[in-house]
Amino acid sequence: MSQGLVTMSYIAASILFILSLGGLSNQETARCGNLFGMIGMAIAIFATVASDAVTSYTILIIALLIGGFIGTKAAFQVEMTQMPELVAIMHSLVGLAAVFVGYANFIDPTASLAGVEKTIHEVEIYVGILIGAVTFSGSVVAFGKLSGRISGSPVLLPARHWLNLGLLLASIWLCFWFLEGAETGGGTFALLLMTLIALAFGVHMVMAIGGADMPVVVSMLNSYSGWAAAATGFMLSNDLLIVTGALVGSSGAILSYIMCRAMNRHFLSVIAGGFGTGTGSTGPAATVEGEVQAIDAAETAELLKEARNIMIIPGYGMAVAQAQHTVNEITRLLRSKGKTVRFGIHPVAGRMPGHMNVLLAEAKVPYDIVYEMDEINDDFPEVDVSIVIGANDIVNPSALDDPNSPIAGMPVLECWKGKNTIVLKRSMASGYAGVDNPLFVHDNTRMLFGDANDSLQAVLKALNA
Repeated sequence: MSQGLVTMSYIAASILFILSLGGLSNQETARCGNLFGMIGMAIAIFATVASDAVTSYTILIIALLIGGFIGTKAAFQVEMTQMPELVAIMHSLVGLAAVFVGYANFIDPTASLAGVEKTIHEVEIYVGILIGAVTFSGSVVAFGKLSGRISGSPVLLPARHWLNLGLLLASIWLCFWFLEGAETGGGTFALLLMTLIALAFGVHMVMAIGGADMPVVVSMLNSYSGWAAAATGFMLSNDLLIVTGALVGSSGAILSYIMCRAMNRHFLSVIAGGFGTGTGSTGPAATVEGEVQAIDAAETAELLKEARNIMIIPGYGMAVAQAQHTVNEITRLLRSKGKTVRFGIHPVAGRMPGHMNVLLAEAKVPYDIVYEMDEINDDFPEVDVSIVIGANDIVNPSALDDPNSPIAGMPVLECWKGKNTIVLKRSMASGYAGVDNPLFVHDNTRMLFGDANDSLQAVLKALNA
């Protein structure tokens, strides 16, 4: 394929990627956005394979078969509840690829650059490996936290901020050492040392972030993986990789900003340490006191039969129990009886941005009854029954009325302002952020204990009866 056709293919793929991002910004167009992205990627792969840059088709075909097999296997086997950790581990592969490409470029014996061009290329290599290594190690730790292999509690080392600053300054100093050594044919030791520092920085950065901030971490690592891909594009002089990486990097950064704004948090404060650390508090958080009032499935069904305006607030507990399909059945039944049923989605519900939206879309819950927090928070005084499914931190009143709470200032769904609230939980354990919730002892709150799907199946049976 001529270079002109390759360039045209790359432009077409870039346009499709932009259309894909536009489609993914809305639930109704998300399916079309995914289709645009797949077509764009197919064009990009075909154009790259057919270009003059490829000289060893055997190795390339083997790599494509291995990658395609792993991707297909993951797509068929990974449950929707495991999507956050899948996304995290996929980000790590992008970072690892940037590291490998950087070292391959560094030791490439056919490189013929000289002068300023050589220096610029070496900076590209250094930055690409730096971002890639941070992305790789940080994503692996995020995968461990999201999958439960590593505790979600923040690990805070003494003088951790000074440690981070020291690692950053060391990386900058090593860059100058690397550039000086590269001029004389060396620089390998400086590059290896920087890689180790970047790996350590990625581990330390994510380990210090608490569980409630994990959605921000996922979007942040998504941004890092994009910039790592862009750096790879500069190293390979591949315009499509540069454009695609910039799209992913900038969209991930914007999403991280949106998530932080939804949590009333500054991005730097998320990186500095997660919820549950007590940082910034002027005293101990208020103690939750009161009696929990339990309810059973039959009583829950009776409340729903009497209610006219119902709000459902899904959380990670719905994902773990895979209760979204039962939720949809209950929703359809209630709506068929003339009741108003809506869903309230907090921006950081679940373990990744849009986690609850994806689960509800999978269960075919109508898009027009799914609302963001800002759209429905003022409506709770008119709600007869709110059903909270496995959520804790996003419906915690202490975020608004306890200045010493670890989640103080975080906007939450104010379901306690409604007439009745039913909370589905397995136990009275605190949420992922480790923060107690006074909602559970409110006078108008009832606790429906047990597996969310089992409980909702019992409620559905009682409603049909």
